Amino acid sequence: MLHTINAGPRTNLLPPSLADLPVAELEVLACLWQRGNATAREVREAMETYRPMSHGAMVTLLKRLEQKRLVAKSKADTGKAFVYRAAHAPQPTYRSLMQRLRQRIFGGSGATMVASLFDSDIPNSEELDKLEELLDSLREKSERRGHTRKE
Repeated sequence: MLHTINAGPRTNLLPPSLADLPVAELEVLACLWQRGNATAREVREAMETYRPMSHGAMVTLLKRLEQKRLVAKSKADTGKAFVYRAAHAPQPTYRSLMQRLRQRIFGGSGATMVASLFDSDIPNSEELDKLEELLDSLREKSERRGHTRKE
């Protein structure tokens, strides 16, 4: 069974090649965004805890992503392996996936979505400091756009 990110009417927030990307391919792409350059073996090992697969299956996924021009490969400095890298930055994909998730699962409420992230995993002090900085930045942007604060 093929699982895809796309469901429901097309609102093409992602390029067509990403809108219908199977979950396994998206996970490989996400791994490359996190690691930068990696061989098929390194990607397979990094994903082993949540998506175990054979080396051949990983190579097949990487070839598919390369055919879709989402991944580029180059010859490794030593040995026969290829080194893979994501062909574009992750931010547009992150934004689009989060927008879809917010609309489809949380009824459009970003606050509810963010709150749910911390239901089972309370942030530590450092993360709370970063969140406060983010909130301050978002308040400034909101005020510049003319949104008023509810008292």
